[in-house]
Amino acid sequence: MTTSLFALPPALQNNPLLTFGRGIAAYSEIKPEHIAPAIQFLLKHAQDAVDTATNPNTPSSWDQLAEPLEDATESLGRSWGVISHLNSVADTPELRAAYGEMLPEVTAFFSSLGQNLALYQKFKELNNSVAFGKLNRAQQKVIENSLRDFRLGGAELSDADKPRFAQIQDEQATLGKAFSDHVLDATDGFVHLITQESELVGLPEDAIAAAADTAKQKDLQGWAFTLHFPSYYPVMQYSENRALRRLLYEAYVTRASELAPQYAHGNIAWDNTQNMLDQLQLRDEEARMLGFANFAALSLAPKMADNVEEVDRFLSHFAIKAKPFAKKDWIELCAFAKSELGLVDGLEPWDVAFASERLKQERYSFSENELKQYFPLPKVLDGLFQVIQTLFGVKIAAADLPSWHADVQSFSVSNTQGNIVAYFYLDPYARPGKRGGAWMDDARGRRVLSNGEIQVPVAYLVCNFAPPVKVDGVLRQPTITHDDVITLFHESGHGLHHLLTQVDALGVSGINGVEWDAVELPSQFMENFCWEWEVLEKMTAHVETGKPLPRELFEKMLAAKNFQNGYMTLRQIVMSLTDWRLHSHFKARDAKGHAVLDVSRKIADEFNVIPQPEISRWINTFSHIFAGGYAAGYYSYKWAEVLSADAYSAFEEAAKLTGSVLDAKTGQRYREEILEVGGSRPAAESFKAFRGREPSIDALLRHGGLA
Repeated sequence: MTTSLFALPPALQNNPLLTFGRGIAAYSEIKPEHIAPAIQFLLKHAQDAVDTATNPNTPSSWDQLAEPLEDATESLGRSWGVISHLNSVADTPELRAAYGEMLPEVTAFFSSLGQNLALYQKFKELNNSVAFGKLNRAQQKVIENSLRDFRLGGAELSDADKPRFAQIQDEQATLGKAFSDHVLDATDGFVHLITQESELVGLPEDAIAAAADTAKQKDLQGWAFTLHFPSYYPVMQYSENRALRRLLYEAYVTRASELAPQYAHGNIAWDNTQNMLDQLQLRDEEARMLGFANFAALSLAPKMADNVEEVDRFLSHFAIKAKPFAKKDWIELCAFAKSELGLVDGLEPWDVAFASERLKQERYSFSENELKQYFPLPKVLDGLFQVIQTLFGVKIAAADLPSWHADVQSFSVSNTQGNIVAYFYLDPYARPGKRGGAWMDDARGRRVLSNGEIQVPVAYLVCNFAPPVKVDGVLRQPTITHDDVITLFHESGHGLHHLLTQVDALGVSGINGVEWDAVELPSQFMENFCWEWEVLEKMTAHVETGKPLPRELFEKMLAAKNFQNGYMTLRQIVMSLTDWRLHSHFKARDAKGHAVLDVSRKIADEFNVIPQPEISRWINTFSHIFAGGYAAGYYSYKWAEVLSADAYSAFEEAAKLTGSVLDAKTGQRYREEILEVGGSRPAAESFKAFRGREPSIDALLRHGGLA
């Protein structure tokens, strides 16, 4: 679509960031030089809308206050969202510079919204008016959330404090971007070349082929390994070359730290040590300005959890439950490594994944690589779509949306009447210039427009799977690990939450307005289907023979499901507690040097069972809390896991009656009570509407083998 929502001056009429209207952006046409003119225009348009909204003559009504303001800020947010997305998946120096140039201005605008006392008064007038009672529940929730966000945005601060508060937001945005850039640069900046084939012993065929392909792309002779996870982890898991494992491990855990030049040939400018301190100090200052004891307390204002102590108790209690199982896992692994692998001097950190894979193979008679051959990505996608279509009564079909890379796929989602209700993108493979990890993001939200039309939602699903490679000169169908399958189902759960909403008000449709510690419920819920035979049987086909996963191998896989889950659970809790205590107990104002690292080490020493290597700087790449919006919120993964396991138990109960966990009747209830309502009501109410009771931790402990 090439129309615009605005009357554009001649110089901007061909700017692709302004001409996609309510359609889909022409990603491949967007150039760095388009960014500043487009965003400056949209900022002025949004500010004009704010000025109109705060005019004393503008009625405090939904139609004349809330909706026009939503139109203007959505236009700015969507174009800026496109730029942010490209910055994550198609980074170039030029794009990064253009993005960085406008980031302070965009941050300043949205900060000023939260501090606009006149706008706050207008929303309070609407909230207290007779008209408020005539709004639908979703619209009322938007107003209520807006009033809360005004308070948290500094609207009630004195005029003397507001400039400093705005400066804090600007500095945090800049630091968050720098943190992410440092991690990406440190990851992209490392390449280890192997020229002797004998050094590759133990590595799977596809990992070797991928390394050869990487070397070729970099005009090198041999096999090149990087710190991108699809290249890094097979070495840790399968390589019999202990020196190679150590080299890559030390490079990986020192990324973006002061040790990077020594181990990863990095750049000291990528060191995130001071960046973390600076961010924590700013967050602490922000919280205190708003009257909170610490940033953790501030973060709970829009969440399910009631107070700081409740979250700390939740995590500590979970750690106590998991630790005996973790100790047992670690003792078994050490004994196996000593007796069977000849590691008589003990396990080193670079041995753990390798020894774990060998123990798993011996105990359950299969390897992750063997299992991987049954998961070609196209077949997995077919299986995923079949689960979604069966449970939720929709149809998924290939679409032809404009994209940013040749590997990107797009799809439409239709209802039983054949009407398209949503679109989504899948960007599956790792590549240079693409941020690591996996995520779902909102490209466009659902809302009813002023002309009565429904704007259907659009989502990005982004993963970093190993790309397809040539084996013996033939391009092989891409296969993914079972962990990758779980990741894909996880992100699709986020996607469904956004795509299947039936809420008409943008501020609470889909994932918008959902409490942060409940937002992982739909994603973790979907992971459960990756362990069901009736699902895996139909979504597997051996890459060479085409045969489905044998039932015998599935049974072994199921038996191994909770292999080492004790210490994997503790690992997540250590990360969650590190985040939580950095934002609740850490004295950021007085901290210097490696104080953040020291906190992470202290918590790991208290709760973890695996000794921490002296060189590890994992906290320096903890992007979730320093660049990804999870600050004082990483606990939500475990919090929501309780909700998701309990929600899934409803499908297990249905299976006892129907013989299938893919029970459409239960799926319809889940869709109506969880997915469709989005953020239009509290998550606790949505959960109770689906389950008929408060959540219980029992299902999660049972699923994880920790009962």
